[in-house]
Amino acid sequence: MGWILAVIAVVAAVAATARSYGSARSEQLAVAHAELTERQMKAAEARTAALVEEIRQLAHRRIPAAAVALSHSSAQVPGLREAAEVDGEAARLLTEAVQAARTAVIEERQRVDAAARAAMRGTSAKIQSLLNQSQQLLHELQHEYDDPRILQLDFRNELALRRTQSTAVLCDAWPGLARQNSPLVEIVLGAQSRVAGYERIKVANHLREERIALAARAAEPLAIALAELLANATAYSHPDTDVTVTLQQSGGRGAFLVVDDAGIGMDEDALDRARALLAGPSEVLLTELGDPPQTGFAVVGRLVTQYGFHCHIEASPFGGMRTILRVPAHLLTVLKEDRTLSALAPAPVSAQAAPAAPAEEAVPAAPAQEPPRANPVAEPAGLPSRRRRAPRPAPAPAAVPAAGQVPRTPEQAESSWAALQQGTLNGRSVAGRVPAPESDGHDHLGDQDDQGDDET
Repeated sequence: MGWILAVIAVVAAVAATARSYGSARSEQLAVAHAELTERQMKAAEARTAALVEEIRQLAHRRIPAAAVALSHSSAQVPGLREAAEVDGEAARLLTEAVQAARTAVIEERQRVDAAARAAMRGTSAKIQSLLNQSQQLLHELQHEYDDPRILQLDFRNELALRRTQSTAVLCDAWPGLARQNSPLVEIVLGAQSRVAGYERIKVANHLREERIALAARAAEPLAIALAELLANATAYSHPDTDVTVTLQQSGGRGAFLVVDDAGIGMDEDALDRARALLAGPSEVLLTELGDPPQTGFAVVGRLVTQYGFHCHIEASPFGGMRTILRVPAHLLTVLKEDRTLSALAPAPVSAQAAPAAPAEEAVPAAPAQEPPRANPVAEPAGLPSRRRRAPRPAPAPAAVPAAGQVPRTPEQAESSWAALQQGTLNGRSVAGRVPAPESDGHDHLGDQDDQGDDET
C-alpha cells in the first residue's frame, strides 16, 4: 500500500505544479493582453487626435488656401500636417474634401460671373444706344453752330462710347457697330480719335498698297483693339513723348500694326500675365481683373479669339513697351478705284530713299509763262518727291489734278481746312451772325482723364 500512496502523492504534486504553472501563465497572458490593449487605445487616441487636427486644418487653412489659389497661382495650399498618424483612407478622404471644395468654389464663381456679365451686357447695350444717339445729335449741332465746345463734348462722348464698347466686348457682346470694307490707315486714324492724348500719336504708313483695306466684319473690332492698345500706351508714358503706330505689310502673313511707347515698362510677372491675356484665353473672369478692373488686354484677347487677330507684347527699343497686332491675310482686301481715301490719311512712305541732292535740283523749275505739263518726264515714275519747307502759293481754284498726281501733304490738307473754316466764318458774318472766336486750325481739347488699364 505504501507505494500506491507514494504514486498518489507524486501525481498530486505534479498536478499542483501544473495548476500553479497554468495560473502563472494565465496571469502573464492577462498582463500582456492588458498592455496590448492599453497601447492600442493610446494609438487610437493619437490617431483620433491627429485626425481632429487635420480636420481643423482642413477647415481653417487648406480649403481657404485652395480658394485663394484659384485667383493667385502663386498661393501655396498646405498638405497633411502629420501624414504618418492618418491612415490612407482618411488621407484620401481629406484630399477629396479639398478638391470638392475647390470645384464648388469654381462653379459658384462661374455662376456669379455669368450673372454679372449678363447684367453688364444689358446695361452696356442701353448706354451704347444712348451714346450713339447723342453722337448723332452732336454731329447735327456741329453743322448748325460753330462752337469749339461742341467738338469737346463730341470727343468726350467718343471716349465714353469706347469704354462702353470695351465693356460689352468683354461680356461677350457684339461691338454694336457695322462697317463696310474700310481702309486700314483710316481704321488707325479712327482708333486714334478715340484716345485721350491723340495728338501724341504719330502714324507711319509703310504699306506697299495704299488702298489695302480690312473686311467689313473685322473693321470695328480692329479699331476697338487698337484703341485699347493706344490708350494703354498714352496713359503709361510721359506726356512729352510720342506714341508711334507703324503700318507694315507682309507678303503672305497679312498686315502689322506696331505700337511703340517710351513709358515705364513692365516687370516679368506683369509681362507674363499680359501675354496670357493677349493670347485670348478661353475664359477670363471679371473678378480676376483687379480692383479697379484692368480690362484693356482682356478686351484685346477676346477680339483676338473671335476674329483671328494675333497680338504680341515685348520691350520696346524706345524704353517702354512694343505691341504688335497682326491682321491675317484672309481679312484683307483692296478697295476699288472709285473709293476716295481720307485727306487726313498719311501717304505710304517709300521703302527706298532718294539720293542726296539739293532741293532745287529735285524738281526742275518750269518757266513762269509755260503752264505745267500733265505728264512730266523730268522725274521718273515711282521715285519719291522732295517736300519743301517754305510755304508754296495756293493753287488756282479751277485747277484739276492730273491722274498721277501725288496725294496732298498734311500741311496742304491743314491749309485747306483752315481756308474752309475761315470762309464759313466770313459767310456767317456777312449773313448777320456773330462769328466764333478765331482758331489756329486745331482742336484743343485739353487733357482728358482717360487712363490705360494694364501696363504697370
